[in-house]
Amino acid sequence: MPASGGLFDLDGLNESIAINEHKMAEPDFWNDQQAAQKLIAENNELKSRRDTFLALKTGVEDIAATIELLELEDDPDLAADLASQLKDTQVKLEAYRLEQLLSGKYDAKNAILEIHPGAGGTEAQDWGEMLLRMYTRWAAQHDFTVEVASYEAGEEAGLKSATLLIKGHNAYGYLHPEKGVHRLVRISPFDAANRRHTSFASVDVMPELDDEVEVNIDPADLRVDTFRSSGAGGQHINKTESAVRITHLPTGIVTSSQAERSQLQNRVTAMNMLKAKLYEREQEKKAQERAQIEGEQADIGWGSQIRSYVFHPYSLVKDTRTGYETHDTQAVMDGDLDPFINAYLQWKLSKKAGD
Repeated sequence: MPASGGLFDLDGLNESIAINEHKMAEPDFWNDQQAAQKLIAENNELKSRRDTFLALKTGVEDIAATIELLELEDDPDLAADLASQLKDTQVKLEAYRLEQLLSGKYDAKNAILEIHPGAGGTEAQDWGEMLLRMYTRWAAQHDFTVEVASYEAGEEAGLKSATLLIKGHNAYGYLHPEKGVHRLVRISPFDAANRRHTSFASVDVMPELDDEVEVNIDPADLRVDTFRSSGAGGQHINKTESAVRITHLPTGIVTSSQAERSQLQNRVTAMNMLKAKLYEREQEKKAQERAQIEGEQADIGWGSQIRSYVFHPYSLVKDTRTGYETHDTQAVMDGDLDPFINAYLQWKLSKKAGD
């Protein structure tokens, strides 16, 4: 593929699309169906990037034309249209620029997102449910699909654990900055004395891996259990034992799936999640070893606190890594996470540039 000439390399995009379409026209293209499907998906993504760029280009040209008209004649309605155009184009430009920051090996993959409340019983479990709602709303804003692979309800409220499969291009790239511990400070709705409580929940994010990534798993190392699935609020409960839980005995890693009606499908999903967890574990081990050799502190701990959400005595959500903060806590809980994601990606980019 031709080297990119920047964020808006239209010539490079067109050349890559032309090369792919030439390959797709070859008589033996479908001999390897898996490779063919992969190339088609890649080409569709390149076309989408090109179309987005051209739409942005048209938007900028329309703004320039509107400004020229306003210079000739003061028209309040036209001025209002310009303000709307500017706002819309700015949002689209920011989204396009953010997407271009996602260049990691697995950024384009679907995401597996797990939520585990910390100690604190009902209070922490309710916080876990709030995070589940936040990520579900964020995904909807990006037209991603969300499947609840596993869900264990809390005893009084909230959840004990949940695993989401968030599917869409760059889902992992967008969501991997969310990995870590999230801290909540609020007046507890479960405390009759209206005291302030601090709760923690960990969020783990992994890419959904395909068959190109090899992870060797010995079947003898696995314990597979089946059980009846249960959903939030008692919804979608299967009467048969279609849900599957897989325990990797050497590491103690446990994955489960209850999203599908078929036990076989749930087993495949649980195995894919186990594969992702084992791969991530190996990558983190390598990063730790590399950091030791280089005499650096490895910033890979999933347990480190990354963000604080304060609802009382003031309203503030602050990322401890980048320093980005906002006082609009409700917007964040409604899924407005892009400013945090953007700040993190920029922060990582600046760290790489400084190395």
